[in-house]
Amino acid sequence: MNKLLLRLAITATAGSLLSLHPMVAQVSPTTPKTARVRITQGPEVELSKSFLTIIRWTTNNPGGSPEHYGVVHYGTDPKNLSQTAKNPIRLNPDHPSKIFRVRMDDLKPGTTYYYTVGSMGADGADDGTKSTVKEFTTPGGPEGANR
Repeated sequence: MNKLLLRLAITATAGSLLSLHPMVAQVSPTTPKTARVRITQGPEVELSKSFLTIIRWTTNNPGGSPEHYGVVHYGTDPKNLSQTAKNPIRLNPDHPSKIFRVRMDDLKPGTTYYYTVGSMGADGADDGTKSTVKEFTTPGGPEGANR
C-alpha cells in the first residue's frame, strides 16, 4: 500500500510541475526598423562554379521581424534582371550589421550574368535598399573555379 501511495504522490507531483511550467517555444524579438538600410560592403562574388554562384554583401541591421531574406535579381541582360534568387536569414538584434549570402543555381557555364541585391522582411516588404548593377561570369569548365 505504501508503494502505491508513493507512486501516486510522485505521479501527482510530476503532473503538477508539468502543468505549472508548460514548455514555451522561443520567440525572437522584433526590433525597431532601421530608418535607412545601407549596403556597407559588397556585393561581391563569394563563390562561383560553372552551375552556381554565391553573392555576399553586408548591410546595417534592417530591424523589424527577425525573419528576413537576401534577394538577388539577375539575368544575362543588364536591363532585364528577370530571375530572382533569395535565401532566408535570421536577424540578431544585438548585431549592428548583417551579412547576406544568396545562392543562384542552374546557371550556364561561361556566361556573363548581371545582378542587383537587396533584402526584404518575411512579410515581403522591401527593406528599401538596392545595389547598382554588378556582373560576374561563370567559369567555362565543369570543374568550376573559386573567385
